[in-house]
Amino acid sequence: MMVNSSQVSFFFLTAYIDSGVLAYLYFTVVLFLYILIIVSNVLLIAVICVNRSLHEPMYMFLCSLFVNELYGSSGLFPFLLVQILSHLHSVAAPFCLLQVFIVHSYGAVEFLNLAVMSYDRYLAICYPLQYNTRMTPTKIASLIAVSWLYPFVLCRNQINKVYCDMHSLVKLACSDTALTNIYGLTATFTTIFISLLLILYSYIKMLAVCFSGSKQTRQKAVNTCTPHLASILNFTCAGSFEVSQSRFDMSFLPNVLRIFLSLYFLTAQPLFNPLMYGLKMSKIRNICKNGCINILITFIISGSTMNITNITRGCVYVMTTNAVRQPP
Repeated sequence: MMVNSSQVSFFFLTAYIDSGVLAYLYFTVVLFLYILIIVSNVLLIAVICVNRSLHEPMYMFLCSLFVNELYGSSGLFPFLLVQILSHLHSVAAPFCLLQVFIVHSYGAVEFLNLAVMSYDRYLAICYPLQYNTRMTPTKIASLIAVSWLYPFVLCRNQINKVYCDMHSLVKLACSDTALTNIYGLTATFTTIFISLLLILYSYIKMLAVCFSGSKQTRQKAVNTCTPHLASILNFTCAGSFEVSQSRFDMSFLPNVLRIFLSLYFLTAQPLFNPLMYGLKMSKIRNICKNGCINILITFIISGSTMNITNITRGCVYVMTTNAVRQPP
């Protein structure tokens, strides 16, 4: 007998396996990754916000991208941490719907942010003399607002994944879901198609300028576009598998591989982007390096001052403390 959808108050996530004592190891690994994502993204956001030399359009869009990484990962990792140590692997319907909203809006915002960044690089490389007049603060705010605001538009209760997503819920419905599937595919591919079309157009124009320009122009384009292009390819591959897994039968793949690839969609970008942009963008890299050096010098000076104070109190005490304790 079919159960009315209004009676479904929770869902079971059947993709979890009984890991026994290894659950604590998985919990530690996931917690470490989540802390790493938060620290790396918050660090780069703070670097961009605090340093006036980075108050440029490219870095403003990067800041928006890093905020989205925090948003998407926060929709997954706390949920995973709870489920890993749980024996039942169930989730209340409202929380499942909230996660669906976060996951899908995260994916759409990510694609739109990358499209906006490609448009920014297109203006910087193809129209360098007109860049500041075309990329005004009002336009920057409008592009960021569009990339964030655009994406924010049951019968059974078993979801064969480790988190909730829209199509997994749709497949649980009692009624015919053909129209819902058409709407979902149309909305998904419209967002992706528009974003990729803008990215493709921008890169075609940039390549044309690079091939006809000087060696310095080509080098500048490579330095600024490499992390962006790598981020696009990484997220497109991850997103393509996630859409394919949701829409088509992927049961021929091992369950562990399917879980890994579905999690890759939400974990790769938050880890990958801060690393890529932090290492490749010279301004961010130099500011972070100088900050680390200043902190190290501060600690060394503090340690030296402490040792001098100890010397005035007694050479024996200093020698003892230095032998037992390293300077901070």
